[in-house]
Amino acid sequence: MDKTVNSKLIEREIRPTAMRQLVLEVFMKQQTAISLADLEMKFDNVDKSTLYRTIKTFEEKNLIHSIDDGTGSVKYALCKGKCMIKHEDLHVHFLCTKCKNTFCLNDILIPSVNLPNGFSAENINMVVKGVCVNCK
Repeated sequence: MDKTVNSKLIEREIRPTAMRQLVLEVFMKQQTAISLADLEMKFDNVDKSTLYRTIKTFEEKNLIHSIDDGTGSVKYALCKGKCMIKHEDLHVHFLCTKCKNTFCLNDILIPSVNLPNGFSAENINMVVKGVCVNCK
């Protein structure tokens, strides 16, 4: 097993089980966000509840973040920043309308939003839709 996989898990206080190691390896190799259904297809005879619990643990420990890109299926991507306590790497996501892949645009931060008095933001999501460089 790759040492960086175990160190990433241990850094986030996640016990490195075989399933967690395998799932993290998939995330580390992914260039785009992946849905739970697509993740299931990467494994033969995977226990869906174990996979779901692994995803939830990764999300709770801020190892991955969820993306609602408007497709009706939540996607997940590895956090690139140092989001230890909460997900602080608020960046723009890009949904390609041709290949349906969702990309994290880590270098483009979501701009701050001035809300009216009395309003309190709990989450912000920005998805740009268009055609990716691979589909142009």
